Amino acid sequence: MKTSVPAVAVWGRRAPSHSITAILITDDQQTIVTGSQEGQICLWDLSSDLEVSSKEILFGHTASITCLAKARE
Repeated sequence: MKTSVPAVAVWGRRAPSHSITAILITDDQQTIVTGSQEGQICLWDLSSDLEVSSKEILFGHTASITCLAKARE
């Protein structure tokens, strides 16, 4: 059985800046993926009412994210 554990990021009074340089919407149109000039990748949930809420932020890249592509299934 696979168990999911949500990631938690802790920072000061402000979240890190995220200047979007790339965007991808999944085929099911329920997730938006953004890449930033700061090297982060963010996952966002998109509701049927077109409300966007943050899901995950991934750190680790040392350069700007200039392109996003989905892998073949």
